[in-house]
Amino acid sequence: MIALGEIVIGIALFFLPPERMNALISWISAGELNEDPTDWLMNQLVLFGQSFSVGTQYFAIIYFLSHGIVNLVVVLLLWKKLYGAYPVSIVALCGFIVYQVIEFFAGQSVLMLLLTALDVIIIVLTVLEYKDMQKRENKPSWLKSLPDKFRFR
Repeated sequence: MIALGEIVIGIALFFLPPERMNALISWISAGELNEDPTDWLMNQLVLFGQSFSVGTQYFAIIYFLSHGIVNLVVVLLLWKKLYGAYPVSIVALCGFIVYQVIEFFAGQSVLMLLLTALDVIIIVLTVLEYKDMQKRENKPSWLKSLPDKFRFR
């Protein structure tokens, strides 16, 4: 579901130019900032809206769509119990983590930290599921990643 959410966000951002994004954020945060002008989260949101540019928009569109599509493909492959998908998904998610950490240090984006934490959780769950499947089939892990026609019987 998270992958679909990322894809929807990527598509929605395509139709949300920076001016509308800033207006939307101002509308969302206005009530809370009237109550508590020092609210850290709302102030961070307003700062994000003020710095949201066309470049940021395109980056976010590409990032959310690619991350969502990769995650959706990984989920579908894992759902079909394709053993080779497990290591591939771990490598793909590690690639996203490296990129997200670099982006965090470049821009101090809390969103990158949240996405990194989510990817780490997904990697841990993927590794645990992979190990569980190996135990159930009681075969060496390299053998399980082969297509059926190449497996020894």
